[in-house]
Amino acid sequence: MKKILLSVVALGALTSNIYADEISDLKAQLEALNKKVKKLEKNQKRTKKTLNKVKAHDAFDNVKFGIDLRAAADVLDYKDNETGTTASNHDLYSSRLYLTMKSSPMAGLTFNGKLAVYSVWGTELIVDDKPLKEWSASSKPGDTILRVKEAYFVYTSELGEQPISFSIGRRPSTNGFLANYRENEETSGSPLAHITNMEVDAAMVKLDWSRFLFEGTYSKFIYGRAHKGETENVYGTGSSYGFSTPYAYTEGDDDPVDFFVFLGDAYNNGQHQIMYEWAHIFNTKGHNIADDTNAKAAGTADLYAISYKMEGVGDEISDFLDNTILFASIAGTYYNAKDGYTLLGSEDGGSESGYSYWVGALIPDMITEDGKFGFEYNHGSQYWTPMTWAEDTAIGSKIAVRGDAYEAYWNFNLFGVKYLPSQIRYTYVQHDYTPNLNCAGWVPSKEVDITSQDLRVSVSYRY
Repeated sequence: MKKILLSVVALGALTSNIYADEISDLKAQLEALNKKVKKLEKNQKRTKKTLNKVKAHDAFDNVKFGIDLRAAADVLDYKDNETGTTASNHDLYSSRLYLTMKSSPMAGLTFNGKLAVYSVWGTELIVDDKPLKEWSASSKPGDTILRVKEAYFVYTSELGEQPISFSIGRRPSTNGFLANYRENEETSGSPLAHITNMEVDAAMVKLDWSRFLFEGTYSKFIYGRAHKGETENVYGTGSSYGFSTPYAYTEGDDDPVDFFVFLGDAYNNGQHQIMYEWAHIFNTKGHNIADDTNAKAAGTADLYAISYKMEGVGDEISDFLDNTILFASIAGTYYNAKDGYTLLGSEDGGSESGYSYWVGALIPDMITEDGKFGFEYNHGSQYWTPMTWAEDTAIGSKIAVRGDAYEAYWNFNLFGVKYLPSQIRYTYVQHDYTPNLNCAGWVPSKEVDITSQDLRVSVSYRY
């Protein structure tokens, strides 16, 4: 019996020693593995830090390019209801290509650019013997020449505790606030489209008022030039001085047409947004009474607008209302002629005022995932004359209508693909006064009864 007990004790001791050795070996292995894991984690952190440096460097070094290609088919009809004269084009096809560029070589400094080709299928290389204005050529369908639509830099810093931004170049001044919806674009350009929708070259200073007023409030001060005035370049034939004066003004030349714009956000909490704009135009074009000519520096113009947008009705009442957008805008124009000139058919040295209002709504289409139906109405008085050459409607600027304009559209993603935004849009315009097609101050505004219609189907590729 004693031998058996001794054997059991010996076996237990031997087993304990074996387990102790195994546990000791396992601990050693775990410690070695733990050291390897810590070493790997350390190396991983180093690698991640290095990759972050490389990514940051690449982000500042590279220029990011984007593509926006749109193909559209328009059906156009016009009718003068007083004479019965009609005109139409039921197969107008166009292609518009934007090549976008963006870079940021350092924190606070960015460059944005956009090159544009906007052509009518089957057109000539140059659409007209007359030179196209640089601030409208890439916004109207014509030839296949690549033009600069936007090219500007923005530098953001602080003066003490005051945030400030400075920018100069060809501004993002088309498809501005509220017009982006009818263009099926998520973001808008800088100005209020109700009075400004054209390409402009200008310098801008932006001041942020968030620390004094409401979150997101700011003001922009912009000074630029729409017409350079009449000058001859180095290949000119000379001037009235008897010798060559490249790019200098001589007696009898038109003065340049400059402008000053003050705009910004008065309130923006993400759901409710109120924007304002005032624009003053120096030496606006009009009619010279003495020699019965046009395109002279005839006086000044002032344009002003207040626009409001509600993105989401109520507070989580329903998904339908959460995705509904409502907007309204009021605007006015005041053209004041100099002595010896007229503007919009005014008396000698007189003035003319106009006004407009614009309302719209976008609601979920309940058919596609992100699609929306849009409805808009515009009304303008006899002398309503905004700067909206770039309005993308083949029948002219419906925002600038002197009468009434009705519009309905369906924005959706073709096949449900977000990179293929598409649109079906119908625009009906009733002109009660001379159609305001090119905002020409020398054209008198008289009573008419003209209607125009545009049915457009378009598909885009954006990436």
